[in-house]
Amino acid sequence: MTATPITPVSLSPTQQPREFLLALYQAAVQRALPLHNTAAYLPKPPKGKTIVLGAGKAGGAMAQAVEAHWPADAPLQGLVVTRYHHTPPRPAGLKERIEVVEAAHPVPDAAGLAAAQRIMAMTRGLTKDDLVLCLISGGGSALLTLPVDGLDFAVKQRINQDLLNSGANIGEMNCVRKHLSQIKGGRLAAACAPAQVVTLTISDVPGDDPSVIASGPTVPDVTTCADALAILQRYAIAIPADIQKLLERGTLETPKPGDPAFAGHRMHMTATPQQSLEAAAQMARAAGLNAYILSDEIEGESREVGKVHAALARAAAYGKGAFAKPCVILSGGETTVTVRPRKEGQAKGRGGRAGEFCMGLALALQGAQGVYAIAADTDGIDGVEDNAGAYVTPDTLQRAAAQGLKISDHLDRNDAYSYFAATGDLVITGPTHTNVNDFRALLII
Repeated sequence: MTATPITPVSLSPTQQPREFLLALYQAAVQRALPLHNTAAYLPKPPKGKTIVLGAGKAGGAMAQAVEAHWPADAPLQGLVVTRYHHTPPRPAGLKERIEVVEAAHPVPDAAGLAAAQRIMAMTRGLTKDDLVLCLISGGGSALLTLPVDGLDFAVKQRINQDLLNSGANIGEMNCVRKHLSQIKGGRLAAACAPAQVVTLTISDVPGDDPSVIASGPTVPDVTTCADALAILQRYAIAIPADIQKLLERGTLETPKPGDPAFAGHRMHMTATPQQSLEAAAQMARAAGLNAYILSDEIEGESREVGKVHAALARAAAYGKGAFAKPCVILSGGETTVTVRPRKEGQAKGRGGRAGEFCMGLALALQGAQGVYAIAADTDGIDGVEDNAGAYVTPDTLQRAAAQGLKISDHLDRNDAYSYFAATGDLVITGPTHTNVNDFRALLII
């Protein structure tokens, strides 16, 4: 299901803290919905044909936004790939002109491979009179997968999973992905030449670097084969010997800035994490709270980032910090989870970045009074589970202990989902049809 907005004026931060935090999250999501942010960036229809290509968790919603705002009498066709179950319901009366297919995330599958092959095929025979409108959002790295020649798809899937488990940040992961792909790292745009290319992108990465979002299929890449090799070595990720040799020789290099293939291309950032944080801050201030945005670029181990946020919240609660209560402390970015090896007989942990953050936060807060929190992924899915994230309240540890749960045990096996499911603190919204990455809000009252 899709998250249902809550009217902020009907909520009391002190009497309904969880509901108020959820409303802040929903305000952030609403700010990033494609239907609200697309029309101003659409180019005029070209002399030739218009093809829409794209990938990402917001892909289905972005395609519908283009269909809604594109002139009815202007030709429009194309193919966009999004995550399974992330295609929004089609509004009544909106004609489908762009095909949307679904594939797996975060580990690619055969459906994503087939979609990437079809997208590349649609670039053949384009002319300078044609327009390619590219819709790019977070998640596109996994959804738009087309391994370089000689790299078995099953091996590509394994490398992707190893990167996810390694603790590598998004820039590092996407550097490797770009150099092992025929479509990422600017190669899609190069294939579109000599057509005009306009990219509309929703940022889900720290710093809003378009070359990192979905591994930058339509923009030049400044990273190198040597960079990719160094990352693989740093995290001890094995690759086939023949692929390693190609990287060492620079054979798999991506198109760089200044490449004539990008001449005349335009790129527009239609939604960013900072804009969503500001929307949440505006709602908090309207409710009479002080609102502080730490940053939209926070990275690091999720549990450790949770500890840092706990220190700030405790200081505010005790009247010692830079933040004056009652207040909301907001942050975004993309943290990471290094998956711990399972001990013999230990069940596999479930959860994602937001849940891991919440465990680190709760453990460090130790039930600090007056501190409530939400952490959730703005796409509505934390990792591969059905929750967006979780809540933390002053009695989280107490309620869990009453059920015989120790948070340290769940941290040891990266098992946030089971912990917060038991306490009734999961945030479940369903796919939101956008993605501006992590959202965190701490309410101190």
